[in-house]
Amino acid sequence: MNTTAFHNADILIPNESIDMSKWAVIACDQYTSEPEYWNAVESTVGGNPSALSLILPEIYLENEDVDEKISNIHKTMDKYINDSIFTEYNNAIVYVERIQSNGIVRKGLIGAVDLEEYDFSKGSTSQVRATEATVIERIPPRIKVRQGASLELPHIMILIDDPDNTVIESVDKSEMKKLYDTELMQNGGSITGYLVGEQEQERIDKSLSALAQPETFNKKYYLTDSPVLLYAMGDGNHSLATAKEFYEQLKKSNPDKDFSNHPARYALAEIVNLHSDALKFEAIYRLVYDVDCDKLITGLTEALALSHETAEQWVEIVCNGKSDKLYIHNASSNLSVGSLQNFLDGYIRENGGKIDYIHGIENVKSLAEKHNGIAFILPDMDKSQLFPTVIKDGALPRKTFSMGHADDKRFYIEARKISE
Repeated sequence: MNTTAFHNADILIPNESIDMSKWAVIACDQYTSEPEYWNAVESTVGGNPSALSLILPEIYLENEDVDEKISNIHKTMDKYINDSIFTEYNNAIVYVERIQSNGIVRKGLIGAVDLEEYDFSKGSTSQVRATEATVIERIPPRIKVRQGASLELPHIMILIDDPDNTVIESVDKSEMKKLYDTELMQNGGSITGYLVGEQEQERIDKSLSALAQPETFNKKYYLTDSPVLLYAMGDGNHSLATAKEFYEQLKKSNPDKDFSNHPARYALAEIVNLHSDALKFEAIYRLVYDVDCDKLITGLTEALALSHETAEQWVEIVCNGKSDKLYIHNASSNLSVGSLQNFLDGYIRENGGKIDYIHGIENVKSLAEKHNGIAFILPDMDKSQLFPTVIKDGALPRKTFSMGHADDKRFYIEARKISE
């Protein structure tokens, strides 16, 4: 078992006394400009045990009381462990079927990823790689949550390129123990989890190992002698980067300690097949506010040579209720999103302002109106481009794509102990 970076793990599942519909909460990096969403979640949860008490929604990252929130998270983790609300399944993998808000089923496997096999730096050749640029400045606040935490809960989703459905879609759940089956709040659909048996774990590992064979890998992507990319980040890029950075800091602080079996060496994650019908790649739009809109648009037009004459790259600009689709004739990246992002990063660094990353055209338009800002709408990325692009060019610009709607992101259910 465990011939690739994906391992079984000691997984904690809330026991039968817990209302799973109140326990399961959406990924912390969603609805970062919509406090009403998180207020509704708090109202739904009430005083019940919930993953909401174990995570820090990113909408609160810059609040003055953020340190107090983190301290309360750590205390609640310890309380939940001491109150025995979890059942621990040793050496486990969980098979999940998520019925999304659109009715399509997304299948996945939850286990631990070996952080020794992961490198998020651009140009990485590790078996597990980032698919978009990692913003180093976003890691320290997240490390604060992980430092002193007794548990981790994953919203990390990692993709495998398995066109023949040999790994996840081949799982036979008929003899598996059902661990949970629950509706998900706020239009999140529903999810069912099953405990994968030892024999099925061995089959999964063999199938993953077959995908990782250098000859198979190089033939698939028309390469000659390239290091194998088996696991590409889908969602939760910065969460996995935080786990990696925390682990590396632990090793540096304790140079004489053996970390080969330390729980911090691993991060709980879900792997999903890139070819799943449930996975739709969508562009992530930009919302820019607290800026001089006319000045920004003038600068952008000049820098990217925007015009109505067609070109390969484009951006739609929505401001003051008016929309204009313009084509980029002076691209600074291979993707429209990269050309736009390069300009915005420099502009905001020099002139101030805020940028947020929004899912859904109507969402970003309404938020632009609400904040007297600018919405930038971008073209979708074809998911078949993902692995070849990461292999050849390294990580994409940050927030290049999203896998489906915000409602369909991972919900926190499983947990794992990360302290000794």
